[in-house]
Amino acid sequence: SKIVVIGNPAQSLLDRAKGANLLVVGARGRSALKATLLGSVSLHVTQHAPCPVTVVRD
Repeated sequence: SKIVVIGNPAQSLLDRAKGANLLVVGARGRSALKATLLGSVSLHVTQHAPCPVTVVRD
């Protein structure tokens, strides 16, 4: 089933990850420097998640 959440994408993922064993997010393939400058959701989630995170790249 699909769930639609309105709000900040990174915070929404972090909220849903509470109690999870693993959080899997995608990355668009931007460089580390650009991701930092753009406020990448995957970068934020890896730094603040309450569980292990796997980032899947293209």
